[in-house]
Amino acid sequence: MKPAAFEYARAHSVAEAVQLLASLGPGARLIAGGQSLIPALNLRLATPTHLIDIGGIAELRGIAVTGSGMRIGAGTRQAELQRSGLVAQHAPLIAEAVPHIAHAAIRNRGTIGGNLAHADPASELPACLVALDATIIARGPGGERSIAAVEFFTGIHTTALKPDEILTAIDIPSRPGNEKGHLAELSRRQGDYAMAGLACVARLKGNALQDIRPVFFGVAGQPVLAKEAKALILGRRFSNSITALRDALAKDLAPQNDLQASAETRLHLAAVLLQRCLASLSPEMRAA
Repeated sequence: MKPAAFEYARAHSVAEAVQLLASLGPGARLIAGGQSLIPALNLRLATPTHLIDIGGIAELRGIAVTGSGMRIGAGTRQAELQRSGLVAQHAPLIAEAVPHIAHAAIRNRGTIGGNLAHADPASELPACLVALDATIIARGPGGERSIAAVEFFTGIHTTALKPDEILTAIDIPSRPGNEKGHLAELSRRQGDYAMAGLACVARLKGNALQDIRPVFFGVAGQPVLAKEAKALILGRRFSNSITALRDALAKDLAPQNDLQASAETRLHLAAVLLQRCLASLSPEMRAA
């Protein structure tokens, strides 16, 4: 199929993009890498009146270490994240996640900002940023504002971005030296959407867990920080059994039945992923 007719404009700066977005109204959409939007246009699932191309804005790209952590420009390609030594050093969870995103051709064009704004519930990067306690930076006519990643994703393909705002950057706080990350997902084939996925960071003292942030994707409308499971894991009477983990996750997650898997299957897969994660992070917590 072909997309419905639309007007096209290219923005050369963030300020110009914000002005265009405000002046063209709710029918305008931003496009950067286009890896999610173009298929939606071709299927006429999206029918914007105007497309604003922000893919060439240099100030939206780049990875830099700051005084408080690391900042990633929203226009940075996913493939750049995969190659970056700074990302591997300061946010290895992201470096671990990127190869799971679709296929190389898509990662070469897709941007981190586009991925986050698209807010696919089965996407890896949103869950990673929630696990890393990252902050999303947005700019609109009223100026710049910061949104905690845990509050940014509000549902299936919906975010806390206002209609006249542009996602410009992601701030990831400095990581402590005793932190480990873990990312795993279960899908039918490499590059397929995950039936269940887990992005997790944990702080350890020796083999003992001091803190953990398990964030699931593919099992709800947005990334879910599993608070009940976290409380169980950090509890004194914790046992790394699949039954205990599944019972805790049943309070955190609300998976749906669909063509890929039943809700019960997704919940079980989530528990399996968490059990494997705990075993890899802290060997002494292996199930008996």
